[in-house]
Amino acid sequence: MKAQVIATLKTDYPLPVLLEVAGLARSTFFYHQARLTRPDPQAGLKAAITEAFHAACGRYGHRRIHTVLTRAGWQVAKKTVLTLMNILGLVCKVRRPRRYRSWLGQTGTIAENVLNREFGASAPDTKWVTDVTEFRIGARKLYLSPVIDLFDRSVIAYTHGLSPSLELTNSSLRAAIATLPAGAAPLVHSDQGFHYQHASWRKLLDDAGLTQSMSRRATCLDNSIAENFFGHLKEELFHHNTFDTIEDFTAALDDYLDWYNTTRISTTLKGLSPVEYRAQALTA
Repeated sequence: MKAQVIATLKTDYPLPVLLEVAGLARSTFFYHQARLTRPDPQAGLKAAITEAFHAACGRYGHRRIHTVLTRAGWQVAKKTVLTLMNILGLVCKVRRPRRYRSWLGQTGTIAENVLNREFGASAPDTKWVTDVTEFRIGARKLYLSPVIDLFDRSVIAYTHGLSPSLELTNSSLRAAIATLPAGAAPLVHSDQGFHYQHASWRKLLDDAGLTQSMSRRATCLDNSIAENFFGHLKEELFHHNTFDTIEDFTAALDDYLDWYNTTRISTTLKGLSPVEYRAQALTA
């Protein structure tokens, strides 16, 4: 802005000369100078946006920041939040998805795609999805196997380990089954990875009275909720941080998954976290 440049230079050069060079009227200069020294009317809102952004470790875009602000009592439009975030240089981390692929051909039994992309669930523990993803930490790899409830998108159980073994996926399923209330028998959906074709996986399902479902071959959209979860996890935790050891990362991963369930705002859950959404639904 010309007025700002002139205000900076006027201690060293005559004001009339600066105004003539800039082609700016004297009245216009003093009008803009008054605006520059006026207190910022949006200072409080900017501070609230900055606090919410950093409280979420830079993981929230303008829509979730807007939800945080409205829950705190602010009356502000989403476009205003977006504009101010751009001014403040607060940019949500960009997703760079990368996943572990466990397809080894048909090594066991393939189940029907019972879920058939019906990702809604009217009650907890009626539909679960699962998958495996990998993380490279230096020269080593870590694998994560979560079980996700489609009712509230919560991670109800998970295991991580240094090998994508049958025990990795079976352990997460056993842990998820242990959380089931009496009479609950969810559909369990996965891709066609060898873990889920194996007899040990199918036995766990059969013993608990659960129904197996599988995505079609090379059709990732059939398990898009798990894919979406991995995308958020890697965007919000992994790709933009440096972890020196596997132990450092697993500690951060455990913290993230707790935050994801209890605190992280989900736009698909009416601005609530999975825990808040489930509690609200069960008390309604």
